[in-house]
Amino acid sequence: MSSAAPTAPDAAPDQAVLAADRLPRRLSPARLLTTVSRHRAGVTVGLLFVALAGWLTHGLWPDPATRVLALNPADQALYEWFLAADARALLGDFDLLTDRLNAPDGVNLMTNTTVIALGILLAPVTLLLGAPITFALLALANLAGTAVAWYLLFTRTLGAHRVAAALGAALCGFGPGMVSQTNSHLHMTAQWLVPVIVWLVVRLLRAADPAGGETADGPDRRRMVSSAVGLAAAVTAQVFIGEEVLFLCAITLLVMAVTYAATDRGLARRALPGFAGGMMLATGLALLVLAWPLWFQFAGPQGVADGMFSPHYFSADLRSWWTVSPLSVLGSDEAARLTTGPAEYNTFLGWPLLLVTAACAVWLGRRPLAVACVVGALAMGALSLGPRVVLDGERTAVPGPYALLSGLPVVDGALPMRFALATLPLIATLLVLAADRALRGAGRARRLVPAAVGVALLPLLPAPLPTAERPPVPEFVTAGHWRQCVEPGGVLVPVPLATPQEPWPMRWATAADAAFGMPEGFFIGPYGRDGTAAMGTYKLPTSALLTEVARRGGQPVIGDQQRRQAAKDADFWGASCVALAVDTPHADSLRGTLEQLYGPSTRIADAWIWRV
Repeated sequence: MSSAAPTAPDAAPDQAVLAADRLPRRLSPARLLTTVSRHRAGVTVGLLFVALAGWLTHGLWPDPATRVLALNPADQALYEWFLAADARALLGDFDLLTDRLNAPDGVNLMTNTTVIALGILLAPVTLLLGAPITFALLALANLAGTAVAWYLLFTRTLGAHRVAAALGAALCGFGPGMVSQTNSHLHMTAQWLVPVIVWLVVRLLRAADPAGGETADGPDRRRMVSSAVGLAAAVTAQVFIGEEVLFLCAITLLVMAVTYAATDRGLARRALPGFAGGMMLATGLALLVLAWPLWFQFAGPQGVADGMFSPHYFSADLRSWWTVSPLSVLGSDEAARLTTGPAEYNTFLGWPLLLVTAACAVWLGRRPLAVACVVGALAMGALSLGPRVVLDGERTAVPGPYALLSGLPVVDGALPMRFALATLPLIATLLVLAADRALRGAGRARRLVPAAVGVALLPLLPAPLPTAERPPVPEFVTAGHWRQCVEPGGVLVPVPLATPQEPWPMRWATAADAAFGMPEGFFIGPYGRDGTAAMGTYKLPTSALLTEVARRGGQPVIGDQQRRQAAKDADFWGASCVALAVDTPHADSLRGTLEQLYGPSTRIADAWIWRV
């Protein structure tokens, strides 16, 4: 890219990425009115995004404590527990190794996607109103916040027309992958820091380019340092929100940076020394804060160094790319067979969007930013296909690019199909560049291109997320009666115990703000002698017995051996109390079994308890 100011209207966006207007301007009345009008337009766009996010998640309201996302209720129970555990930081009762789950070993919160920063930030909401309300707010805010952040990046950094920016930001915040991940994956939808990270990288590049600095003497070192410090802070915050999003962002930016440098070698020669130094400074500052938490995640107690999800299973089906998401208004439920579940419609972009994006890319030509976006989108899309290409549900013999990365540290913890999430902002940027060029020009393109972009996005208009009623938490918990049999911080054993498949008892602890611990549960931790990553942990004999009764009913034969084992297991858990809600399925069979194991029960509110 030439450092000279472009003369053609369609070159303006690329130049805006690399050259900020640093000259002071007089605040004339006309400029003041323009500024006010521009902010009014931005606020309007932001409110529209909030309204759309509210419409998509309205099924959780007006009382989120009685509603649940119907397509992924288990993960919602998990994240609500995470939010309750995180909120205890406000009470001075928080540790990266929490003892409130999987007693007595605990759970490594860094190993799990515990959205620590969000949980602590919204701790007052959780403690005052409950984790379900915090969850519902975040489900809404992540969608709207991501869209707003990209809109600001497109308008203020890229210098794009507001209409073009709004279309692109809508795809970034409400694309198929974002909507599907809203089915309880808060760590994947909290992407509003990604545009901030991109902006800081661009700001650093601007400052490192001698031709783009404030003076002719060389790079703007002060701006380089402030950009590096800001980048370190944003990266650090994102680690405690969602590491997988940060990983995808880093891979995408690396591919784009290499492509941009190859396309604009003059810029690379000028800016590389300063840019590399700034990135090293940002990395060093971030590691000062993150070194210990990352060590704790991979090598600390209950930490794991490997991934537990098979890249072969979580590979995107090639056909899904030109299929419309089942969660879109025009989508079909039949397409659901092309992915692993309703939270992973990451690649369902539909053929209209793919065709329009390809046309926009061709029209934009060899502009460095457009080329970088095309290469980045192709690379991340190819990686989403996994080790072997899957077509229409059939695994082929064709190897996918992901096979080159499979087994590498950190990489094996990412799901291949989620690489497709990085294509949303890349495709959006191409659409923004094309629509902006058309809107700033003349002729038929001025109307044709934005209209084509709008038509391509129309099939992806999302439908409201399905919700359902959730069973109420026993009054034994909600009214605080649990304190009669276990001290705060102690261990209560709900029957049956929580499992990754049925984590519902974790809602008891969530309703009590994680004030007591419980054995086993739904989490990621080490399993077996080699400590490989696994979901949940092994069941002790008493837990396995009670789980079987809860599934089938009946009265198992209980002898002295089972009673001794029950006492041993309760002692291992450090349990003070065993509790059974009266409306639990097969409650009579469970109560009879527990009375044979632990003796007569005591009724408190709507639960039977055994003090052990």
